[in-house]
Amino acid sequence: MRAANTGGQANQPDIPETLPLTETTFADFGLAENILKAVLESGYTIPTPIQREAIPHILMGGDVTGIAQTGTGKTAAFVLPMIQRLSTGRARARMPRCLILCPTRELAAQVAENFEKYGKYLKLTMALLIGGVSFKDQEALLQRGVDVLIATPGRLMDQFDRGKMLLMGVETLIIDEADRMLDMGFIPDIEKICSKLPASRQTLLFSATFPTDIQRLAKTFQKDPKKIEVTRPTDAAQTITQHVVHLPTNDGKARRTALRRVIEACDVKNGIVFCNRKVEVDVVAASLTKHGHDAAPIHGDLPQSVRSDTLQRFRNGSLKLLVASDVAARGLDIPDVGHVFNFGPPPKDEDYIHRIGRTGRAGRSGESFTLVAPGDEKSWGFVLKMIKQDVKDFMPDGLLDELANLPPEEKRDRPGGRGGRDRDRERGPRGRSERGEGRDRGPRRRESGEDKPAVAEAVVTNAPVVADVPVEATVSHDEAVKRDDAPRRERGPRPPRGEKRRERSEQPRAERTETPRMERTERTDRTSDKRERPSRDFKRKDDDLILEPAPDKVKGFGSDIPSFLKKR
Repeated sequence: MRAANTGGQANQPDIPETLPLTETTFADFGLAENILKAVLESGYTIPTPIQREAIPHILMGGDVTGIAQTGTGKTAAFVLPMIQRLSTGRARARMPRCLILCPTRELAAQVAENFEKYGKYLKLTMALLIGGVSFKDQEALLQRGVDVLIATPGRLMDQFDRGKMLLMGVETLIIDEADRMLDMGFIPDIEKICSKLPASRQTLLFSATFPTDIQRLAKTFQKDPKKIEVTRPTDAAQTITQHVVHLPTNDGKARRTALRRVIEACDVKNGIVFCNRKVEVDVVAASLTKHGHDAAPIHGDLPQSVRSDTLQRFRNGSLKLLVASDVAARGLDIPDVGHVFNFGPPPKDEDYIHRIGRTGRAGRSGESFTLVAPGDEKSWGFVLKMIKQDVKDFMPDGLLDELANLPPEEKRDRPGGRGGRDRDRERGPRGRSERGEGRDRGPRRRESGEDKPAVAEAVVTNAPVVADVPVEATVSHDEAVKRDDAPRRERGPRPPRGEKRRERSEQPRAERTETPRMERTERTDRTSDKRERPSRDFKRKDDDLILEPAPDKVKGFGSDIPSFLKKR
């Protein structure tokens, strides 16, 4: 600044009244020249509030708990100081020096991109452990040794259990989107991972919200952390213009029609359509594509290659509409998204902020539209109560008349499913077939213990085996009941062993041969009667009492004799 000389007065600096206060730049943090060069090439010169507060404390080795809404630069807030601290030293085989945990594959891949962008002038190595990637490639990187390991909890535990890595050399642990980890049920896995890390590590925890479970996690695994809360998690960015479309019906077809009319009424360069369920994602994407819109789905059930390809197409501008579940609502850095469409209010109120936060990033303007049917009014009321501001009503011209004349959606069974409610109604109260009272398994097996011996005796005596014959052709129902009710022959006391042999030896030979024949005939008759039971509607494979004929040139059972035919 120049000094001005006014008469005999002393020299005074000429300072204009409107001169702004000196702003902090990335050079003020003491970052290495190679890191500053990469940051400047990325187009950044002034840090965001979360970066301004977190980077100096992380560089000093302290623990940090960062709470900031999506799109505030949380990723660079820990990547830049992490690279600075790792620039000295070298990695050892199977022992990463820094561990970054992310809830989703997309977020882990984005953190890896930031590491490569800001550390391209440093000789640091990185491994990305996510699902859908070959184990062999990951094992080869770990075996050589990496400085930074970026992983989802599930794949990290898989590799650790296989003995492919050691966590005793971790100097810095970073947990990104901790509240999303909580929602996805990863907190037990994180606790297990933390128990295998050295106690002297540095722990950084970043989250968009700070619920009670995350507070407990921070208290357990951090030492005197610096809590940095940049803004309330319920504040939406001021660059976003919010709209709500109130629908007169809950019909799914009407909701999809309204979504298409809203998209057509806006000048959409690109946009994200958020749905609450994965099934809705596929249906909405198919509906938009059918009516001439350039749309593609992305959710957790799709293969990793398809998800990565779809996301890359959306980033480079070759895809106009991305239909997504909440897998894309957190942390994904797609800076130039013009519109966000909510197919309905989200199940969790705070997810509304994360969804619409995909637009209006980096100072750009954006618009959001939320479809609210009569069944969504309660959820929408909670969202309004959370954001504490009014949302503009929006209704495309002619939409109400079109919805009034729209035929209701036909209810169809899911392809390959269980048939829906109509089939369940046919099955009865417990889902059983209505052929009768459940499966007809015949009379209770009071005589089940006698069936097997009867068959055994029939086979031994080479008695003729009767095939399955309908009851009506042989025995009437009254006769069958009479036979069942007939009194059974009572056996007398068993004679001593020696007596029976003595009586048998005293009998003449003719009588001895005649008696067994009569007994065999009675047994065969009893066996035939039992085979003439009512035919069953259902018969298990192991419940068939009729033996199949032996193959040709095979006599008897060979060496494979059933147990019930063996002599005892």
